Amino acid sequence: MAKTNAVWGIDIGQCAVKALRCRPHDQVDEIAADAFDYIEYPKILSQPDADPVELVREALELFLSRNSVRGDRVAISVSGQSGLARFIKLPPVESKKIPDIVKYEARQQIPFALEDVVWDYQQMAGGSEEEGFALETEVGLFAMKRDQVFRALKPFEDAGIEVDVIQLTPLTIYNFTVFDQMQHLPPADQYDPDDPPESVVVLSLGTDTTDLVITNGYRVWQRSVPLGGSHFTKALTKELRLTFAKAEHLKKNATQAEDPKAVFQAMRPIFNDLLTEIQRSIGYFTSIDRGAKIDRVIALGNAMKLPGLQKYLSQNLGYPVAEVQKYRGIEGEAVVGAPAFKDNLLSFAVCYGLVLQGLGKAKLATNLLPREIVTDRLIRDKKPWAVAMVAALLLGCAVNFFGHWRAWNSVAEGEFKDAMARASQAEGQAKTEQSGYDAAREEFKKTNDLGASLVGNVDGRLLWLELLEVIDQCLPSDPPEKRSTIEIPDREEIHIQELDCEYFADLASWYSAGVSAKIKADLPAAADPAATAVAAPAAPEVAVAPQVPAAPAPQPQPGAPNPAAGAPPAAPAAAPGEDPGPSGPGWVIQLRGYHYHNKDVQLQGSAYVRERLIKRLREAEISLPGKDGKLTTVPIKDLGIGYPVLVEFDRLVTEHIPDPNEDETPKVPKAGVPLPEPKILDLSRFNFYLQFSWKPTPLSVRQQREEERAKAKTGALADAAPAGSN
Repeated sequence: MAKTNAVWGIDIGQCAVKALRCRPHDQVDEIAADAFDYIEYPKILSQPDADPVELVREALELFLSRNSVRGDRVAISVSGQSGLARFIKLPPVESKKIPDIVKYEARQQIPFALEDVVWDYQQMAGGSEEEGFALETEVGLFAMKRDQVFRALKPFEDAGIEVDVIQLTPLTIYNFTVFDQMQHLPPADQYDPDDPPESVVVLSLGTDTTDLVITNGYRVWQRSVPLGGSHFTKALTKELRLTFAKAEHLKKNATQAEDPKAVFQAMRPIFNDLLTEIQRSIGYFTSIDRGAKIDRVIALGNAMKLPGLQKYLSQNLGYPVAEVQKYRGIEGEAVVGAPAFKDNLLSFAVCYGLVLQGLGKAKLATNLLPREIVTDRLIRDKKPWAVAMVAALLLGCAVNFFGHWRAWNSVAEGEFKDAMARASQAEGQAKTEQSGYDAAREEFKKTNDLGASLVGNVDGRLLWLELLEVIDQCLPSDPPEKRSTIEIPDREEIHIQELDCEYFADLASWYSAGVSAKIKADLPAAADPAATAVAAPAAPEVAVAPQVPAAPAPQPQPGAPNPAAGAPPAAPAAAPGEDPGPSGPGWVIQLRGYHYHNKDVQLQGSAYVRERLIKRLREAEISLPGKDGKLTTVPIKDLGIGYPVLVEFDRLVTEHIPDPNEDETPKVPKAGVPLPEPKILDLSRFNFYLQFSWKPTPLSVRQQREEERAKAKTGALADAAPAGSN
């Protein structure tokens, strides 16, 4: 059933059934009332000779005969004595863990197994959250025994009224008070627990009990006092020896009695008892909340109309007791102007609080309606849609089946027998032709592989020469005519002492064995320990074994397969966007060398090698003879060279060498004149091992790739040309 935007708040009291229907209003702080009802029982439910079940049933039947709840949400209240309310302050905790902590607290606070109760909680306003942690958090925990919940729902189920919200009566009074009587509260983010707003005491005097609620708008404390209007009546029946009905009438018209003084004298003990309970409750509240400042007392309930009661409470409590004359937040003249509504205004506060919750305007929105009922209604509401969906699915399947059946039925097997025979014959011929094609392709592949092997051997003669030429062109050097005039530490020189190589069936095994980490460290120009090292006295060079795995035997020639190598080890997968490194067969070239260019603090040691050699091995363009013998420029990557890295190096060491620029003409000793000592230079020397991968790429392969790139570029230009151009 489609829901309207109206909400009924129904309060089954001891004297009457009160109901109020409201809708949202254009003003945020108001609601619109369009219907109400007040049905008084013939007898009070707590009278000995009364049948509460029958009286409530008759009242609800009368209510439904006057009003319709079809499509409206319904909220009901239950006595505060039937439920449990606890307010718990949580320690600083992650916000996402609050439900778990509340469930733990519920097991501690509720004196029954959680399976036997219906409970709900709400985080009270006024706390704060910093970096995902909730601070100064107070949680309201509310529970009610499951059998009492179903007992409260029973009259409505018998009457055919579907209840959507169940709330404790003191909490509905709290929602009413905050919305209607405390509209000038500061925003929640400005709430200060150490300096809270002034508190209000609400006394809702019922037939058998009085609900006492104390709130500052953000925190609430409640207690049910076991004294109500019926206790005044019982006092009159006892003292004046009257029937209950006569005593009730006399209580309501005490000022018109023959002896008003005797009436009030008979009720005085109840006055005193009620005052004592209220004072004790307020005293206990102020003892647990010493920062609370009570401003006033609000009187609710028709029993508060008892002559002299409000004046008596005001004089003895020390706070002004105000009777609500009208509801600020309710609009709708048809309701608020009705005489029956005005006469029973004080008893509609609970209904007011219920409709506020149903309209989503209440501070406390906990609901004690059992979850299984909510689930059953959700399934019930979805059933028509599920049935419609299944029906549509079945209809679609039937239409689809009928279409396929028509297509299948329109084809007769006899009409296609000759065509099927010809198709089988054509299939056999196609298989024969395919077999011949496969045999010819295998023969062509063998011949092509033989030719590629012969051409590869011709190209292979130049590969090592090209490699040496690459290394030579990448090494830094000064012009020959100026070399003798430049000091050794300033010369652009790197001396290579040794070149070694090793073949790998899969270069990934070399790259993953610590080389990838060194390359990643080189790319951001990581700090160089040699660059910051202080030159030590001359010491012998530390012999460092290069980090190259043991060489397999025998080593194949460049470009040739390695039959002895087994399946290469699998390299670890690279992260998304990360260079996976080299793979497949290839060579690792190792250079052992040194240099004296260590005078410049910013460019010495490994930094000089990275800047002057490794950078060129990554980015240089090399001049090599082409197919016609003329020099051509080739990017170093096209030669299969990559991933240069310093695998080992020493700290700077001091070396003493004769000055190579000194005159080398032999000195002829003269009699009595000693020969001059040769000039010795103290130089800082940096020793290193450098490795890079090399996947030999013959000249013929490079030319083929160049031709393919040229064709692709020409095709792209043709596609980009405007339509119709010549």
